[in-house]
Amino acid sequence: MIPYGKQNISQDDIDAVVDALTSDFITQGPRVTQFENAVAQKVGAKHAVAVNSATSALHIACLALELGKGQRLWTSPNTFVASANCGLYCGAGVDFVDIDPSTYNLCPKRLAEKLEHAKLTDTLPHIVVVVHMCGQSCDMEAIHQLSEQYGFRIIEDASHAIGGKYQDQYVGNCQYSDITVFSFHPVKIITTAEGGMALTNNPALAKAMENLRSHGVTRDLESLADSNQGAWYYEQQSLGFNYRMTDLQAALGTSQLARLDAFVERRQALADRYTEKLSARPLITPTLLPASKSAWHLYVIQLAELDCRRRVFDELRAKGIGVHVHYIPVHTQPYYRELGFEWGQFPAAENYYRAALSLPLYFDMTEDEQDTVIQALADALR
Repeated sequence: MIPYGKQNISQDDIDAVVDALTSDFITQGPRVTQFENAVAQKVGAKHAVAVNSATSALHIACLALELGKGQRLWTSPNTFVASANCGLYCGAGVDFVDIDPSTYNLCPKRLAEKLEHAKLTDTLPHIVVVVHMCGQSCDMEAIHQLSEQYGFRIIEDASHAIGGKYQDQYVGNCQYSDITVFSFHPVKIITTAEGGMALTNNPALAKAMENLRSHGVTRDLESLADSNQGAWYYEQQSLGFNYRMTDLQAALGTSQLARLDAFVERRQALADRYTEKLSARPLITPTLLPASKSAWHLYVIQLAELDCRRRVFDELRAKGIGVHVHYIPVHTQPYYRELGFEWGQFPAAENYYRAALSLPLYFDMTEDEQDTVIQALADALR
C-alpha cells in the first residue's frame, strides 16, 4: 500500500520520547514549554499554547476571542468539519464563504461581497476562520484589510501549513491574524502523534488560552482573586477543558521541528515532480499564489472528466494506492443540512469537490513509488 500520507519517525525522535518517558514529567511539564517556545521562535510569533489537537486549539481560540451566542463565525466550506464546528461549540452561528477555484482557499472577493451584504443586514461575523488548504496560505493581506474595514477577528486554520510561507515569512507569525492554529496529526508536516498549537502575538489571548486548556484553573499569584492562601491554593476562573499536551508528545514535536524545513523541501520536490509529469494528462494540477510557498500537506488534482472520479479512485485503491478526497464541503454534511444549508449555495467549493483527488505525498515517498502512482493514474484515465 502506498498511503496518501504518513509520519517519518527517526531515531532522534524515539530517543527524545524515551528520555521524556524516563524523566520526572510525562504529562504537561517543561518539555511542553520547550516545544511552545521552539515553534513560536521558528515561525516568528510571540506566544504559543500547545494542546491535544488542532480542534481543541480552534475551540479555545474562539473562546479567547469571546465568540458566543448571537455572534457568527464564517469559514471556508472546503475544509474538515472542525473549522466550522469550533463556532458551534461556542454557541455561535456558522456560515461559509466560497473558495477561489484556482487555489481552493477562501476567496477574498467572495468574502468582500458577503461582508458588504452582511453589513446591510446587520449579520457581520465576529470571527473569520481562514483555512490554508493543502498547505498554501490564503491571501492574508487582503483578508486582513477587510477585517479592519468590517471589524471581525481572524483565526488562521493552518493545520496543513506549518513550514509554509506567505510573503517570505513563515505561516504562524500572526502578522495578519489574531491567532494561528497548527495540527500535529501523523499525516501532517510534523507530528506529536496527536496534538495542536495556537499561536498569537497578543499576551492576553495567550493567557486566556492557557487557562482554557487546563480546566479554567490557575495558580498564578498575579491572577488569583485571593492571593493570601497557601501554596496549595488554586482558582477556577473560567469554564475550561482538559486540552493539555503531554511531555511525551512535546518531546516528539520538538525533535520533529528540527527537520521541518527538510520535510517541506522534500514535499516541494515531490510536488514539483508530480506537476511536471502530470502536465500532459487530462487533469488540473495545483495553482500557487506568487506570495505563497506551500508546505504541501496535500497534492490535490482535479480531474477534467467530472464523471470519472469514482472509477479512478476505485481503480487506484484496488492497486494499493491510497488516494483520498479532501474535502466533502462542510455545508453538505447531514448535520449542517439540518441547520439549513444545502447543495448549490457555494458552487465553487462544490465543483472543486466533484473533481478533486488527493494523490499520495509524504516525506519518505520514493520516486519509484511516485512513478507507480503516476502510471496507475495514467492507466485509469485511459
